[in-house]
Amino acid sequence: MCLLLIPAVSGGYWTFILGLCFANAITIVSVSFLLRYGGEVSIGHGVFVASGAYTVALVEKYFGLSLLFSLPIAVVVGAILGLLFAFPSRNLTGIYMAVATMAFALALPEVLLHYSTVTGGYGGLYVNLDALPALSKEMQRYYLPLIGLVLVVMLLGHFRRSRQAAALLLIRTSSHAAESFGISRSWARLSCMALSAAIAAFGGAMLSFSSSTVSPNSFTLWTSIFMLVGSVVSLYSLSVLGSVIGGLFLAVVPLVLAGAGDWVPILYGGALLAVILGVNALPESIRTRLEGGKA
Repeated sequence: MCLLLIPAVSGGYWTFILGLCFANAITIVSVSFLLRYGGEVSIGHGVFVASGAYTVALVEKYFGLSLLFSLPIAVVVGAILGLLFAFPSRNLTGIYMAVATMAFALALPEVLLHYSTVTGGYGGLYVNLDALPALSKEMQRYYLPLIGLVLVVMLLGHFRRSRQAAALLLIRTSSHAAESFGISRSWARLSCMALSAAIAAFGGAMLSFSSSTVSPNSFTLWTSIFMLVGSVVSLYSLSVLGSVIGGLFLAVVPLVLAGAGDWVPILYGGALLAVILGVNALPESIRTRLEGGKA
């Protein structure tokens, strides 16, 4: 409820920053989902975020359609891209999986620049069309990512009570036991990556709408690393509260440290360590609430 009232008391600048925070929170949820249900670390999720962001921008540029029409397309594109990556890498685990996703992220900016006639090159593309004409653009950029985040968390809450979620957790705990019940490890890998990539693309679509622009500089390897950092800060949360904390860390901490010069990496690392140690020192009941309950 408090999040709904913030635009009434905050300035336009903080409304804009919080809109970006909510969009980032959705991308953080996608990383947390893969960690909790797939047991894998991704250092390349920025690729799936970029797929959603560029889908929205390209649909607007070439077809003149707003976010409401391009959002489902972005989710489907993200899921397909996740499947295309997961199938050849379905037997990779641990550090090998992390390195494979990192290579994916390293190649992305070069691919976007190579096809600059479509992607806009260094200048990128703009997202200008209103999704809800009845609201001001400032309010749209705040409330749509917030609604999107709540929707994703609610759908994941329903998913976590399903038999499919139980099957994914069983595969992660004991693949041999799961296979004895007819649950394929390859199915689990493909399902986790497709769902995680779809959520990431959804977040990317919201991010492009909130920031009104997309460019290769927004989707470097560091983008994926910061998403992983946000997931750690949120304790791999699948809740609104936990993911917003991770999103705030990504959106606000760099602004606070912007004038620190060469001290930025040290201070950022110190802030990350302080948050992790502080959150882990909280009572179990509070940490469970931040995490959105047990998987």
